Amino acid sequence: MNFSGLMKRVKNELKQLAHPYYIVNLILCMSFLVLKLTHPLCEWLFPPGPETCELDMRESEILFFLLIVIMIRSRKTGSTTMVSYLSSGFMYAKCANIILYFMSDPRLGLVYTLCFLLQGMLLPEPTYKGPESITYFRGNNMMEEIKMDTKVTWLVAFYAAWSPACINFAHIFSKISNQYSNNYLKFGKLDAGRYPEVAEEFHINTSSMSRQLPTVILFQDGKEIGRVPAIINSKIQKFFFKEEDLVQAFDLNNLYANTKDKKAPVPVEEKKTK
Repeated sequence: MNFSGLMKRVKNELKQLAHPYYIVNLILCMSFLVLKLTHPLCEWLFPPGPETCELDMRESEILFFLLIVIMIRSRKTGSTTMVSYLSSGFMYAKCANIILYFMSDPRLGLVYTLCFLLQGMLLPEPTYKGPESITYFRGNNMMEEIKMDTKVTWLVAFYAAWSPACINFAHIFSKISNQYSNNYLKFGKLDAGRYPEVAEEFHINTSSMSRQLPTVILFQDGKEIGRVPAIINSKIQKFFFKEEDLVQAFDLNNLYANTKDKKAPVPVEEKKTK
C-alpha cells in the first residue's frame, strides 16, 4: 500500500472512530484506569488505603490478563485495522472493568454495570449503510437459487450476527458486491448462526470458538469451486478478510470482466422470427 492509500485508510478509520459508539466505549473501557490513577478523583471515589491511587497486584493481574485475551482474540478474528481491534476488545475490557469496580466498591460496580447496559441498549455498534447488491438467503433456498441458473457465478458469505469478525467483514463484502456484481456475477449472504444445518452441509463450524466465521464460498455451475478460509488436510488455513486479499483470492477483476461480457441466450421463438 502506497503512502496516499495509507493516509486515506487512516483518515477513514479516524472518521469511523468519531462515531458516538466508539467514543462512549473508549470512555467506559478506560474509566477505571483513569479514575484510579487520577488525583483527586481516586481519593473521592475509592476507599482510603495505602494503594488508594495506585493499582494493586490483583488489579494489575486482571489488566494484564485482559491485554493477553484481546491480543489472542484479535489474532483469531483476523483484525487488521484499528477499528476492528477496538471492536473485538470492547466487550472484554468492559467485563474486566465491572470486575475491577466491584472489587473496589460494589456501589461503583452497580453504577458501571448500569452504564454498560444503557450503552448496549441505546448505542449499538454502527453498521454499514452504503450501497450493496446482496441476496440474503433463507435456509435451504440457497442452493435452489444458485442452481436455478448455472450460468450465474455466486460469491456467498456465511456469517453470524454475534461474531465480531463477521461484523468487521460486513462492510467489506457490501462494498465489493456493489463494485463487482452484474447479471452473471452475484453476491449472497446466509446467516450461519440462524441456519446451522446449512452451514454444516458446507463443513462450516458455527460454535463460538469457530475459526470459520465468516466463510466465503465461490460457486460456478452450481458447484463450490473455492472458499476462504480454505480447508487443507482437515486444517483451516488462516485468512485475513481485507478487501484487496478477497479480490485477489477469487480473482474478482478477471471474474467480473468475463461475466460482464456474457450475453443472455436468445429465446427460440425470437430466433425463428429473424
